[in-house]
Amino acid sequence: MGLKSSDRPVKLSVVAVMATMNRSATVVACIRSLAAQSRPPERVIVSNNASSDQTTSDLETLRDAGLPFELTIHPMVKNRGNAGGVEEAMIMAFREGADAVWILDDDSWPRETALEELLADGWSPTVVRHPIQIDPLTDRLTWPMPVRDKRGRWRLVWTTEELPSGNIIPTRASWTGALISREIYEKVGPVNGELFIRGEDEEYPWRIEQAGYTFEAVKNAEMDHPGPQKMVHWQLLGRNLFLERQLPDIKLYYKVRNMVWLKRQQSGNVDALLMALAYIIGISAIDGPQRLSIISKAIGAGWRGRLGAL
Repeated sequence: MGLKSSDRPVKLSVVAVMATMNRSATVVACIRSLAAQSRPPERVIVSNNASSDQTTSDLETLRDAGLPFELTIHPMVKNRGNAGGVEEAMIMAFREGADAVWILDDDSWPRETALEELLADGWSPTVVRHPIQIDPLTDRLTWPMPVRDKRGRWRLVWTTEELPSGNIIPTRASWTGALISREIYEKVGPVNGELFIRGEDEEYPWRIEQAGYTFEAVKNAEMDHPGPQKMVHWQLLGRNLFLERQLPDIKLYYKVRNMVWLKRQQSGNVDALLMALAYIIGISAIDGPQRLSIISKAIGAGWRGRLGAL
């Protein structure tokens, strides 16, 4: 199902923003998917986190070959992770006149009509729209998506078959593929770059929701985005935890640190302690007690608010 003739996209300047580091082929594939859009963005900004591979030259070659948008390769002074890269690209985009930014990962590949569909059918700058993310390896949703059941309660769905009927689906949060309007940006501010990785996708949607804005998925807008292959879903101490087996220490550190810090901002010390305990129990159970050292270090940093790069 596609656009009807009456559902013409809103005329505004959209800038796609993303960060990358040493993943030349991956980010080039993302840029090619944006170039193939039926309604491409006006500009794409790629924050290059001090890549040591051929990322810069490959992107320059692609840009020089001709694209249906302006491609800006933003050289980061130092590696600030995905959060810092998106923060700088977002600030640049809105400072230079964007009406909206489209937050992407370098390994997210929007299908041909994704942006056109996001801007159609009553798009509003007070609502964050996002595409349906599909893992190309499994054909399931990349991440479980919160939707309302018949009683109005939030539940998680894992497949496209479980999605409610209709093209526009109210959701609770989004990160990859989120279309952020200038109005929301001016109220909420940019992404918190000090989270580095593994946390900006939770913290920024929370701030948006706290500011009174809502989220909705557009079923006809689809995006391929590989999901974690070793994810374990735990319900522990009344919480949903999504853990990945054998996550590298550095990624585990940022994940735990940022989520403990965020939970303390959201609901105080008791809930942050319970979350820390849930991580200790859950990660020890799936990976073994040898991870306790890095978990403890991450919990301590999160509790004290020591953000930024490790």
